[in-house]
Amino acid sequence: MRDIRVIFFSLGLGAFAIGTAEFAAMSLVPMIAHTFGVSDPEAGHAIVLYAAGVCIGAPTIALFSAGISRRTMLISMMLLYTLGNGLSAVAPNYLLFLVCRFISGLPHGAYFGIASILASSLVPPNKRSQAVGRVILGLTIATIGGVPLANGIGQIVGWRWAFGLIAALALCTAILIILFAPQDAPRKDASILNEFTALKIKQVWLTLAIGAVGFGSVFCVYTYLASIMIHVTQVPESYVPIMLAVFGVGMTIGTLVCAWLADHKMMPTLAGVLLMGAAAMAGFPEAAHKFIPLAINVFMIGASGGLATVVQARLLTVAVGAEGLAAALNQSAFNIANAVGPWLGGLAISAGLGWTSVGWVGLALSLGGFAIYLLSIADEFKNKKVEPSRE
Repeated sequence: MRDIRVIFFSLGLGAFAIGTAEFAAMSLVPMIAHTFGVSDPEAGHAIVLYAAGVCIGAPTIALFSAGISRRTMLISMMLLYTLGNGLSAVAPNYLLFLVCRFISGLPHGAYFGIASILASSLVPPNKRSQAVGRVILGLTIATIGGVPLANGIGQIVGWRWAFGLIAALALCTAILIILFAPQDAPRKDASILNEFTALKIKQVWLTLAIGAVGFGSVFCVYTYLASIMIHVTQVPESYVPIMLAVFGVGMTIGTLVCAWLADHKMMPTLAGVLLMGAAAMAGFPEAAHKFIPLAINVFMIGASGGLATVVQARLLTVAVGAEGLAAALNQSAFNIANAVGPWLGGLAISAGLGWTSVGWVGLALSLGGFAIYLLSIADEFKNKKVEPSRE
Protein backbone atom coordinates (compact mmCIF):
# COMPACT_ATOMS: atom_id res chain seq x y z
CA MET A 1 0.00 0.00 0.00
CA ARG A 2 1.35 3.40 -0.95
CA ASP A 3 2.19 5.78 1.90
CA ILE A 4 -0.21 8.69 1.56
CA ARG A 5 2.34 10.98 3.23
CA VAL A 6 4.80 10.42 0.39
CA ILE A 7 2.09 11.26 -2.14
CA PHE A 8 1.23 14.49 -0.31
CA PHE A 9 4.94 15.36 -0.10
CA SER A 10 5.28 14.83 -3.85
CA LEU A 11 2.30 17.05 -4.62
CA GLY A 12 3.50 19.66 -2.12
CA LEU A 13 6.98 19.70 -3.68
CA GLY A 14 5.42 20.69 -7.00
CA ALA A 15 3.55 23.50 -5.25
CA PHE A 16 6.83 24.55 -3.59
CA ALA A 17 8.55 24.76 -6.98
CA ILE A 18 5.69 26.81 -8.44
CA GLY A 19 5.51 29.11 -5.40
CA THR A 20 9.26 29.69 -5.51
CA ALA A 21 9.11 30.55 -9.21
CA GLU A 22 6.11 32.86 -8.87
CA PHE A 23 7.28 34.91 -5.89
CA ALA A 24 11.05 34.78 -6.42
CA ALA A 25 10.72 36.09 -9.97
CA MET A 26 9.57 39.42 -8.56
CA SER A 27 12.76 39.79 -6.51
CA LEU A 28 14.95 38.80 -9.48
CA VAL A 29 13.61 41.55 -11.77
CA PRO A 30 16.56 43.98 -11.24
CA MET A 31 19.09 41.23 -12.04
CA ILE A 32 17.16 40.16 -15.14
CA ALA A 33 16.94 43.79 -16.29
CA HIS A 34 20.70 44.21 -15.93
CA THR A 35 21.46 41.05 -17.91
CA PHE A 36 19.26 41.94 -20.88
CA GLY A 37 19.90 45.68 -20.80
CA VAL A 38 16.27 46.70 -20.21
CA SER A 39 14.59 48.81 -17.53
CA ASP A 40 13.10 47.28 -14.39
CA PRO A 41 9.51 47.94 -15.58
CA GLU A 42 10.33 46.21 -18.88
CA ALA A 43 11.82 43.25 -17.05
CA GLY A 44 8.62 43.20 -14.98
CA HIS A 45 6.77 42.20 -18.14
CA ALA A 46 8.09 38.69 -17.43
CA ILE A 47 5.80 38.62 -14.38
CA VAL A 48 2.86 39.73 -16.51
CA LEU A 49 3.59 37.10 -19.19
CA TYR A 50 3.80 34.38 -16.55
CA ALA A 51 0.43 35.45 -15.11
CA ALA A 52 -1.03 35.49 -18.63
CA GLY A 53 0.20 31.93 -19.09
CA VAL A 54 -1.56 30.91 -15.87
CA CYS A 55 -4.84 32.56 -16.85
CA ILE A 56 -4.82 31.00 -20.33
CA GLY A 57 -3.33 27.64 -19.46
CA ALA A 58 -5.43 26.81 -16.40
CA PRO A 59 -8.88 26.57 -18.05
CA THR A 60 -7.57 25.40 -21.44
CA ILE A 61 -5.56 22.48 -20.07
CA ALA A 62 -8.34 21.55 -17.63
CA LEU A 63 -10.84 21.34 -20.48
CA PHE A 64 -8.75 19.33 -22.90
CA SER A 65 -7.40 16.98 -20.24
CA ALA A 66 -10.83 15.91 -18.99
CA GLY A 67 -10.42 12.42 -20.44
CA ILE A 68 -6.84 11.89 -19.24
CA SER A 69 -5.84 10.35 -15.90
CA ARG A 70 -4.86 12.80 -13.16
CA ARG A 71 -1.53 11.06 -12.58
CA THR A 72 -0.59 11.43 -16.25
CA MET A 73 -1.60 15.09 -16.25
CA LEU A 74 0.39 15.90 -13.11
CA ILE A 75 3.50 14.30 -14.60
CA SER A 76 2.97 16.20 -17.86
CA MET A 77 2.44 19.52 -16.05
CA MET A 78 5.64 19.16 -14.06
CA LEU A 79 7.65 18.18 -17.14
CA LEU A 80 6.29 21.26 -18.94
CA TYR A 81 7.18 23.37 -15.90
CA THR A 82 10.68 21.88 -15.96
CA LEU A 83 10.99 22.79 -19.64
CA GLY A 84 9.71 26.37 -19.24
CA ASN A 85 11.97 27.21 -16.31
CA GLY A 86 14.94 25.35 -17.74
CA LEU A 87 14.66 27.34 -20.97
CA SER A 88 14.23 30.55 -18.91
CA ALA A 89 17.60 29.81 -17.32
CA VAL A 90 19.39 29.69 -20.68
CA ALA A 91 17.34 32.18 -22.74
CA PRO A 92 19.84 34.10 -24.89
CA ASN A 93 17.78 37.28 -25.24
CA TYR A 94 14.94 39.19 -23.62
CA LEU A 95 12.23 38.23 -26.13
CA LEU A 96 12.88 34.51 -25.80
CA PHE A 97 12.99 34.89 -22.03
CA LEU A 98 9.46 36.39 -22.09
CA VAL A 99 8.25 33.48 -24.23
CA CYS A 100 9.78 31.04 -21.74
CA ARG A 101 8.04 32.74 -18.81
CA PHE A 102 4.71 32.47 -20.64
CA ILE A 103 5.34 28.75 -21.23
CA SER A 104 6.22 28.33 -17.55
CA GLY A 105 2.90 29.83 -16.52
CA LEU A 106 0.77 27.49 -18.64
CA PRO A 107 0.85 24.43 -16.31
CA HIS A 108 0.67 26.44 -13.05
CA GLY A 109 -3.10 26.55 -12.60
CA ALA A 110 -3.81 23.12 -14.04
CA TYR A 111 -1.28 21.55 -11.67
CA PHE A 112 -2.88 23.05 -8.57
CA GLY A 113 -6.37 22.15 -9.77
CA ILE A 114 -5.57 18.52 -10.57
CA ALA A 115 -3.32 18.06 -7.52
CA SER A 116 -6.11 19.37 -5.26
CA ILE A 117 -8.62 16.93 -6.77
CA LEU A 118 -6.20 14.01 -6.44
CA ALA A 119 -5.35 14.93 -2.84
CA SER A 120 -9.02 15.25 -1.84
CA SER A 121 -9.75 11.84 -3.38
CA LEU A 122 -7.24 10.19 -1.03
CA VAL A 123 -9.01 11.17 2.20
CA PRO A 124 -12.52 10.92 3.70
CA PRO A 125 -14.99 13.68 2.70
CA ASN A 126 -14.66 15.38 6.10
CA LYS A 127 -10.93 15.99 5.50
CA ARG A 128 -10.99 17.26 1.93
CA SER A 129 -10.16 20.87 2.85
CA GLN A 130 -7.14 19.73 4.86
CA ALA A 131 -5.99 17.63 1.89
CA VAL A 132 -6.21 20.67 -0.38
CA GLY A 133 -4.40 22.68 2.28
CA ARG A 134 -1.51 20.21 2.36
CA VAL A 135 -0.97 20.76 -1.37
CA ILE A 136 -1.14 24.56 -1.09
CA LEU A 137 1.15 24.35 1.95
CA GLY A 138 4.02 23.77 -0.47
CA LEU A 139 3.39 27.21 -1.97
CA THR A 140 3.20 28.94 1.41
CA ILE A 141 6.44 27.29 2.59
CA ALA A 142 8.04 28.56 -0.60
CA THR A 143 7.45 32.12 0.64
CA ILE A 144 9.50 31.29 3.75
CA GLY A 145 12.36 29.21 2.34
CA GLY A 146 12.19 28.91 -1.44
CA VAL A 147 12.02 32.62 -2.29
CA PRO A 148 14.96 33.71 -0.08
CA LEU A 149 16.98 30.73 -1.35
CA ALA A 150 16.30 31.55 -5.00
CA ASN A 151 17.06 35.23 -4.40
CA GLY A 152 20.28 34.36 -2.58
CA ILE A 153 21.37 32.08 -5.43
CA GLY A 154 20.59 34.91 -7.85
CA GLN A 155 22.79 37.34 -5.91
CA ILE A 156 25.69 34.90 -5.49
CA VAL A 157 25.90 33.04 -8.82
CA GLY A 158 23.29 34.72 -11.01
CA TRP A 159 19.52 34.65 -11.55
CA ARG A 160 19.79 31.95 -14.25
CA TRP A 161 20.83 29.43 -11.59
CA ALA A 162 17.71 30.30 -9.59
CA PHE A 163 15.50 29.24 -12.50
CA GLY A 164 17.70 26.18 -12.91
CA LEU A 165 16.95 25.25 -9.29
CA ILE A 166 13.21 25.63 -9.93
CA ALA A 167 13.46 23.41 -13.01
CA ALA A 168 15.28 20.77 -10.93
CA LEU A 169 12.57 20.87 -8.26
CA ALA A 170 9.87 20.44 -10.91
CA LEU A 171 11.72 17.49 -12.43
CA CYS A 172 12.07 15.87 -8.99
CA THR A 173 8.33 16.30 -8.51
CA ALA A 174 7.59 14.56 -11.81
CA ILE A 175 9.83 11.64 -10.83
CA LEU A 176 8.19 11.32 -7.39
CA ILE A 177 4.71 11.34 -8.93
CA ILE A 178 5.79 8.62 -11.38
CA LEU A 179 7.07 6.53 -8.48
CA PHE A 180 4.42 7.10 -5.84
CA ALA A 181 1.17 8.61 -7.16
CA PRO A 182 -1.61 6.01 -7.54
CA GLN A 183 -2.67 4.89 -10.98
CA ASP A 184 -6.11 6.20 -11.85
CA ALA A 185 -8.31 5.57 -14.84
CA PRO A 186 -9.90 8.52 -16.66
CA ARG A 187 -13.51 9.13 -15.64
CA LYS A 188 -15.86 7.48 -18.10
CA ASP A 189 -18.17 10.48 -18.11
CA ALA A 190 -15.33 12.99 -18.49
CA SER A 191 -15.60 15.30 -21.48
CA ILE A 192 -15.12 18.90 -22.47
CA LEU A 193 -18.88 19.42 -22.46
CA ASN A 194 -19.20 18.05 -18.92
CA GLU A 195 -16.42 20.33 -17.69
CA PHE A 196 -18.23 23.27 -19.26
CA THR A 197 -21.13 22.63 -16.88
CA ALA A 198 -19.04 24.40 -14.23
CA LEU A 199 -19.60 27.62 -16.15
CA LYS A 200 -23.35 27.25 -15.69
CA ILE A 201 -23.18 27.07 -11.90
CA LYS A 202 -23.70 30.47 -10.30
CA GLN A 203 -21.99 29.40 -7.06
CA VAL A 204 -18.82 28.63 -9.00
CA TRP A 205 -18.66 32.19 -10.35
CA LEU A 206 -19.46 33.70 -6.96
CA THR A 207 -16.76 31.62 -5.28
CA LEU A 208 -14.21 32.57 -7.94
CA ALA A 209 -15.16 36.23 -7.49
CA ILE A 210 -14.60 35.98 -3.73
CA GLY A 211 -11.05 34.79 -4.41
CA ALA A 212 -10.33 37.30 -7.18
CA VAL A 213 -11.51 40.30 -5.15
CA GLY A 214 -10.78 39.21 -1.58
CA PHE A 215 -7.24 37.98 -2.24
CA GLY A 216 -6.44 41.14 -4.18
CA SER A 217 -6.00 42.85 -0.81
CA VAL A 218 -3.08 40.57 0.10
CA PHE A 219 -1.21 41.28 -3.14
CA CYS A 220 -2.01 44.98 -2.85
CA VAL A 221 0.05 45.24 0.35
CA TYR A 222 2.64 42.52 -0.35
CA THR A 223 3.75 44.17 -3.61
CA TYR A 224 4.66 47.47 -1.92
CA LEU A 225 5.77 46.09 1.45
CA ALA A 226 9.51 46.52 0.82
CA SER A 227 9.07 50.14 -0.31
CA ILE A 228 6.82 50.91 2.67
CA MET A 229 9.39 49.51 5.10
CA ILE A 230 12.09 51.73 3.62
CA HIS A 231 10.07 54.95 3.21
CA VAL A 232 7.56 54.74 6.08
CA THR A 233 8.88 52.34 8.71
CA GLN A 234 12.37 53.65 7.89
CA VAL A 235 14.31 50.47 8.62
CA PRO A 236 17.38 49.17 6.76
CA GLU A 237 16.72 47.24 3.56
CA SER A 238 18.21 44.16 5.23
CA TYR A 239 15.04 43.96 7.37
CA VAL A 240 12.86 43.31 4.32
CA PRO A 241 13.60 39.55 4.03
CA ILE A 242 12.70 39.17 7.72
CA MET A 243 9.30 40.74 7.13
CA LEU A 244 8.71 38.63 4.02
CA ALA A 245 9.45 35.56 6.13
CA VAL A 246 6.95 36.77 8.74
CA PHE A 247 4.37 37.01 5.95
CA GLY A 248 5.24 33.48 4.82
CA VAL A 249 4.92 32.06 8.34
CA GLY A 250 1.55 33.75 8.72
CA MET A 251 0.37 32.36 5.39
CA THR A 252 1.53 28.85 6.30
CA ILE A 253 -0.24 28.87 9.68
CA GLY A 254 -3.32 30.47 8.13
CA THR A 255 -3.48 27.75 5.49
CA LEU A 256 -3.30 24.96 8.09
CA VAL A 257 -5.85 26.51 10.45
CA CYS A 258 -8.30 27.55 7.72
CA ALA A 259 -8.15 24.09 6.13
CA TRP A 260 -8.98 22.44 9.45
CA LEU A 261 -11.79 24.87 10.20
CA ALA A 262 -13.23 24.56 6.69
CA ASP A 263 -13.63 20.81 7.13
CA HIS A 264 -15.90 21.56 10.08
CA LYS A 265 -17.69 24.75 9.00
CA MET A 266 -16.70 25.88 5.53
CA MET A 267 -18.84 28.98 4.98
CA PRO A 268 -18.27 30.49 8.46
CA THR A 269 -14.53 29.92 7.93
CA LEU A 270 -14.74 31.73 4.60
CA ALA A 271 -16.47 34.68 6.26
CA GLY A 272 -14.02 34.71 9.16
CA VAL A 273 -10.87 34.78 7.02
CA LEU A 274 -12.27 37.61 4.88
CA LEU A 275 -13.12 39.69 7.97
CA MET A 276 -9.74 38.94 9.56
CA GLY A 277 -8.09 40.21 6.39
CA ALA A 278 -10.25 43.34 6.49
CA ALA A 279 -9.25 43.99 10.13
CA ALA A 280 -5.56 43.59 9.28
CA MET A 281 -5.90 45.98 6.35
CA ALA A 282 -7.66 48.58 8.51
CA GLY A 283 -4.79 48.48 10.98
CA PHE A 284 -2.02 48.55 8.39
CA PRO A 285 -1.68 52.34 7.85
CA GLU A 286 -1.02 52.90 11.58
CA ALA A 287 1.08 49.76 12.12
CA ALA A 288 3.37 50.60 9.19
CA HIS A 289 5.22 53.27 11.18
CA LYS A 290 6.93 50.86 13.62
CA PHE A 291 8.64 47.54 12.92
CA ILE A 292 7.08 45.34 15.65
CA PRO A 293 3.46 46.46 15.08
CA LEU A 294 4.06 46.09 11.35
CA ALA A 295 5.37 42.54 11.83
CA ILE A 296 2.23 41.59 13.80
CA ASN A 297 0.03 43.17 11.14
CA VAL A 298 1.88 41.50 8.26
CA PHE A 299 1.57 38.15 10.03
CA MET A 300 -2.21 38.65 10.12
CA ILE A 301 -2.27 39.62 6.45
CA GLY A 302 -0.28 36.50 5.63
CA ALA A 303 -2.68 34.38 7.71
CA SER A 304 -5.60 35.76 5.72
CA GLY A 305 -3.94 34.06 2.74
CA GLY A 306 -5.61 30.91 4.07
CA LEU A 307 -8.49 32.15 1.92
CA ALA A 308 -6.91 30.33 -1.04
CA THR A 309 -7.41 26.91 0.53
CA VAL A 310 -11.00 27.58 1.56
CA VAL A 311 -11.95 28.89 -1.89
CA GLN A 312 -10.34 25.89 -3.59
CA ALA A 313 -12.14 23.46 -1.28
CA ARG A 314 -15.42 25.32 -1.79
CA LEU A 315 -15.09 24.99 -5.56
CA LEU A 316 -14.66 21.24 -5.27
CA THR A 317 -17.95 21.21 -3.33
CA VAL A 318 -20.08 23.34 -5.67
CA ALA A 319 -18.71 22.22 -9.07
CA VAL A 320 -19.92 18.63 -8.91
CA GLY A 321 -18.89 16.74 -12.07
CA ALA A 322 -16.76 19.62 -13.33
CA GLU A 323 -14.22 19.97 -10.54
CA GLY A 324 -11.23 20.05 -12.89
CA LEU A 325 -12.19 23.23 -14.71
CA ALA A 326 -13.47 24.96 -11.57
CA ALA A 327 -10.31 24.20 -9.58
CA ALA A 328 -8.11 25.39 -12.44
CA LEU A 329 -10.14 28.58 -12.85
CA ASN A 330 -9.37 29.33 -9.22
CA GLN A 331 -5.73 29.88 -10.16
CA SER A 332 -6.83 32.26 -12.91
CA ALA A 333 -8.92 34.12 -10.33
CA PHE A 334 -5.97 34.48 -7.97
CA ASN A 335 -3.75 35.74 -10.76
CA ILE A 336 -6.41 38.33 -11.52
CA ALA A 337 -6.10 39.29 -7.85
CA ASN A 338 -2.33 39.42 -8.36
CA ALA A 339 -2.84 41.97 -11.12
CA VAL A 340 -5.76 44.03 -9.79
CA GLY A 341 -4.53 44.42 -6.19
CA PRO A 342 -1.12 45.95 -7.00
CA TRP A 343 -2.66 48.05 -9.81
CA LEU A 344 -5.25 49.63 -7.49
CA GLY A 345 -2.63 50.11 -4.79
CA GLY A 346 -0.35 51.79 -7.30
CA LEU A 347 -3.14 54.14 -8.36
CA ALA A 348 -3.65 55.23 -4.75
CA ILE A 349 0.08 55.86 -4.26
CA SER A 350 0.36 57.73 -7.57
CA ALA A 351 -2.63 59.87 -6.61
CA GLY A 352 -0.61 61.23 -3.70
CA LEU A 353 -2.45 59.33 -0.95
CA GLY A 354 0.80 57.98 0.47
CA TRP A 355 2.44 54.58 0.72
CA THR A 356 0.16 53.38 3.51
CA SER A 357 -2.94 54.03 1.40
CA VAL A 358 -2.57 50.47 0.11
CA GLY A 359 -4.03 49.41 3.46
CA TRP A 360 -7.27 51.26 2.74
CA VAL A 361 -7.37 49.85 -0.79
CA GLY A 362 -6.83 46.40 0.70
CA LEU A 363 -9.67 47.02 3.17
CA ALA A 364 -12.02 47.88 0.29
CA LEU A 365 -11.03 44.70 -1.54
CA SER A 366 -11.48 42.52 1.57
CA LEU A 367 -14.92 44.01 2.20
CA GLY A 368 -15.70 43.58 -1.50
CA GLY A 369 -14.90 39.88 -1.18
CA PHE A 370 -17.11 39.68 1.90
CA ALA A 371 -19.98 41.39 0.04
CA ILE A 372 -19.73 38.74 -2.69
CA TYR A 373 -19.70 36.09 0.06
CA LEU A 374 -23.01 37.47 1.33
CA LEU A 375 -24.43 37.26 -2.20
CA SER A 376 -23.30 33.63 -2.33
CA ILE A 377 -25.02 32.86 0.97
CA ALA A 378 -28.21 34.58 -0.17
CA ASP A 379 -28.21 32.72 -3.50
CA GLU A 380 -27.57 29.38 -1.81
CA PHE A 381 -30.34 29.97 0.72
CA LYS A 382 -32.76 31.01 -2.00
CA ASN A 383 -32.14 28.17 -4.42
CA LYS A 384 -30.90 25.44 -2.05
CA LYS A 385 -28.69 24.03 -4.79
CA VAL A 386 -25.78 23.16 -2.52
CA GLU A 387 -26.04 20.67 0.35
CA PRO A 388 -25.36 22.79 3.47
CA SER A 389 -25.00 19.96 5.98
CA ARG A 390 -21.26 20.43 6.68
CA GLU A 391 -20.96 24.05 5.73
